[in-house]
Amino acid sequence: MTTVAIVCKPNREELKRLLPDLIAWLRKHNYEVALDREGAAYTDAAPSMDRTELPSRSPELVIVLGGDGTLLAAARIFATVGTPILSVNLGFLGFLTEVRLADLYATLENWCSGCHSLDERAMLHAVLWRGGTEQASFEALNEIVVSKGDIARMGEFAVELDGRSVARFRADGVIVSTPTGSTAYTLAANGPILTPDVDAMVVTPICPHLLTLRPIVVPGSALLNVRVEGVPNVALLTIDGQQGVELLRGDEVRCCRSSHTVKLVRLGDGGFFDVLRSKLSWGEL
Repeated sequence: MTTVAIVCKPNREELKRLLPDLIAWLRKHNYEVALDREGAAYTDAAPSMDRTELPSRSPELVIVLGGDGTLLAAARIFATVGTPILSVNLGFLGFLTEVRLADLYATLENWCSGCHSLDERAMLHAVLWRGGTEQASFEALNEIVVSKGDIARMGEFAVELDGRSVARFRADGVIVSTPTGSTAYTLAANGPILTPDVDAMVVTPICPHLLTLRPIVVPGSALLNVRVEGVPNVALLTIDGQQGVELLRGDEVRCCRSSHTVKLVRLGDGGFFDVLRSKLSWGEL
């Protein structure tokens, strides 16, 4: 039997009613179900395991019940195995999680009948280097952020592109984002909006001391190096706003396009600009 994995946003009371019905629907359509621990808090109708173990079940589809944050977490887990993700919005903005809860079963019917397309999104690969030694590596769907800590003083950062110096500046930090991430933290920091199919990355300073220091769009094939030159207390490397690693002065974060992509299931006629208009009121008078 083919398996469907379900990843859930924690602390959502509607899951108590939704999950048993969804699991019953999937079994009726000859699917086995694997549930994450967050979902298991609401039902024992399906076997559960840690999210990181779900790819070992080789699911044909991942159903994400939550918001964009839940989708980002699932995307990093399943990108290495290329499992398509169908995301249902139980959050607030739901920029990436486009399917409404009311449309869940109609959407699944379309999936079963093959009436769908896959929206492939680029990811970032980041490697933390310290003293000439690789410390850790990460994958991100939205962005990699190098920033100063909680004291209200700016840090000093240097950015290089393919081994060439771009800038050395004082700021609260630096964001390196994918086109998908251009509508997230980068947008809040006055970065540009990129359509998801653009082969590029965006480098955005966070609250730079020099007002002339603006975001820059670089080729998707570029190798970006962000170095911590100086911080008042501590610096942080943040992955998609969810994973954090403390940085030291002299640490370098090298970013490039990942060899993995995230495959999002799209079934409606809406496109990227429809989402911009409906979620961000973009381009409306």
